[in-house]
Amino acid sequence: MSHPQLELTNDELLSTTRAVRKRLDFDRPVPMSVIEECMNLAVQAPSGSNAQGWQFMFVTDPDKRAKIGEYYRQAFSVYKDMPVAIHKLHADSSDDSLKDSQNRSASSADYLGENMGKAPVLMIPCITGRTDTPETNNAIAQTGTFGSIIPAAWSFMLAARARGLGTAWTTLHLMHEKEVAELLGIPFESVMQVALIPIAYTKGTDFKPAYRPPVETVMHVDQW
Repeated sequence: MSHPQLELTNDELLSTTRAVRKRLDFDRPVPMSVIEECMNLAVQAPSGSNAQGWQFMFVTDPDKRAKIGEYYRQAFSVYKDMPVAIHKLHADSSDDSLKDSQNRSASSADYLGENMGKAPVLMIPCITGRTDTPETNNAIAQTGTFGSIIPAAWSFMLAARARGLGTAWTTLHLMHEKEVAELLGIPFESVMQVALIPIAYTKGTDFKPAYRPPVETVMHVDQW
């Protein structure tokens, strides 16, 4: 079974795959067949040494989703007081458009912080190996490890958007990674969780490009 896709050009897909929070439809079921369709595309992504050490956990059980949602809510309450929190970052910027964008995102993040467990599917991308050991606490090990899972997860999120599904990349549940590993049977010592991604159909599909400062402010050619 092939699920219908939105009529988006490649550029529209790339520029409108938003972090969706308030517009996730918690009441509409997400069939596993559409998840598998997105997964078939996700595993076409590259990985270091073509090792394909990725694993993807999908949580649909209501009790487990609720428990993970509670872990996320607890972590989010800690995060809100951190200097790097979206509520505080760029608050003193002279760019009003950037501040407005941050404020909208902060409100959206608050909503997800309280409702993560209501998403019909939670996805946890995992990778074999850990980057928090003395042997792997270096740039080469860390970038190689994360570079072997993030492209696949992002491909999944793009494929989901094309099929009318919304997603959001979050990592705060990792404050409770070991507890979540025990809940789901993930072998904590050898497999690292890298994100918690809610998946749901979206309320409407008319997402637009987000505000971003001019690329000249972040783009360097030949010299920093």
